[in-house]
Amino acid sequence: MGKGSGYGKTILIGDQFVLKGVPAIVSSISFKTDAVVERISGRGWILKDNRREVPGYKKSKEEQQKESINRILKVMNIDTDKNPVRITLGGSLLAGSGVGASAAGCVSIARALNDEFKLGLGIDEINRIAWEGEFAYHGTPSGVDNTASCYGGLMLFRLEDGKRVVEKIKVREPIHVVLGNSGISANTAVLDGLVEELNRKDPELHASRLKKISEQVTEVKSALIANDLKKAGGIITDNHKILIDMGLSHEKLVYLCDLAVAEGALGAKLTGGGMGGFMIALTPGKDLQNRVAKAIEDRGFHVIKAQIGN
Repeated sequence: MGKGSGYGKTILIGDQFVLKGVPAIVSSISFKTDAVVERISGRGWILKDNRREVPGYKKSKEEQQKESINRILKVMNIDTDKNPVRITLGGSLLAGSGVGASAAGCVSIARALNDEFKLGLGIDEINRIAWEGEFAYHGTPSGVDNTASCYGGLMLFRLEDGKRVVEKIKVREPIHVVLGNSGISANTAVLDGLVEELNRKDPELHASRLKKISEQVTEVKSALIANDLKKAGGIITDNHKILIDMGLSHEKLVYLCDLAVAEGALGAKLTGGGMGGFMIALTPGKDLQNRVAKAIEDRGFHVIKAQIGN
């Protein structure tokens, strides 16, 4: 029996545009997906997905998940006709858009297969394999989700000449955040197409937006290091306004962000690809975190209370 885990993640800013050269600030969260791989008789592989989910999420990702597992098995050179396996998924991470559920699944499965087949792969290789699995979900994945899921921590992530560059961000103390789920499952591949369409329609406006977002990322990084969370919160709220103008948000995400700020959050925006999934609210301190979380839960939305910068 082989076992493996992958962290969930949240992205403070830069979510949708990493493939365009825009940096992103991403953090793992303590909630994880766990995978168990067991040898079975017969041929091929079977999946038992016991993860808690946003209603309908697992069904909506079923075909992508099958392709992802096949990609992982192929790149790991595991022939399940000769070595059939059962893969069981569980863990504390809610399966839903915006918290790196697919990446956590890829990382956990790669680690469990590595454990069961005694392949001796290191963390960098596990990350590369998880990235291969992410192609099924994202079209062309940037690698930001699987990197956060695999390594953990708070980091600035960017692509330079096709290579992933990661800078760890050190903060004074872990920062409490609230993640509120809109209940809408988003398709990342469709979102990527929307971004491309925005560029085709008005390349000059699109370029100016990306430039502004890149500047905001740098400002948020500096504010986090300086422990100026009020400034960081204001910037991510302004960033969400840009995403709303681009059509990448959702009315439920806007509602949840406005609610969080009204309850005292220092800032709020969508997290992940957008058009559904989760929003993130910056809520330093347990009291503020609990107050914002309760306000969102009282409206019937699922909440994750987490810390970033651990």
